[in-house]
Amino acid sequence: MKRPGPPPGKIFLAFLKIGAFTFGGGYAMLPLIRETVVEREKWVSDEGFLDIISLTQSVPGALAVNTAVFIGRQLAGVPGALAATAGAVLPSFLIILAVAAFFIRFSQHPLIIKVFMGIRPAVVGLIAYAVILLGKKVIRARARGNGFTVAVASGAFTLVYWFGLNPFLVIIAAAGAGLLYSFFSGGGDGQ
Repeated sequence: MKRPGPPPGKIFLAFLKIGAFTFGGGYAMLPLIRETVVEREKWVSDEGFLDIISLTQSVPGALAVNTAVFIGRQLAGVPGALAATAGAVLPSFLIILAVAAFFIRFSQHPLIIKVFMGIRPAVVGLIAYAVILLGKKVIRARARGNGFTVAVASGAFTLVYWFGLNPFLVIIAAAGAGLLYSFFSGGGDGQ
């Protein structure tokens, strides 16, 4: 029997904290989301989190919002999805509303320019951390005994980075490769 998930109010507060203390968009939010839902609250397993990230990459919309919807829905149905989404989006909405009122006026101020000189590389570092952390976990968890996962990850990177292929098409191709691999390897799960 599945244990009941957290109440929507707790989900909202968890995602509100994530949304309030993350700068740099969805990819920068991934480490905080993972730390909250996998490590601290133990609402989702590492494998489940990776599956959610895979799904959120394959549908239109913002990564952080899609992730909040999937996690919230998994934890507490539609009320959980609404709570997680509202929590993740509300801080950004309020901050953008405030910043928009003042940014045009102060965007060329030397202090603001210096602040963004520090924020931009920090965001790149957070995104790199998320990529490395998730990449290592995927490759370790899924590539034991075969090189299929490494080949798909390398192929996806190559197709997007070097050939500029649309990421959606790469995801579709990877899904097809997974089905073919599963079919020809005797229906295994690749682990």
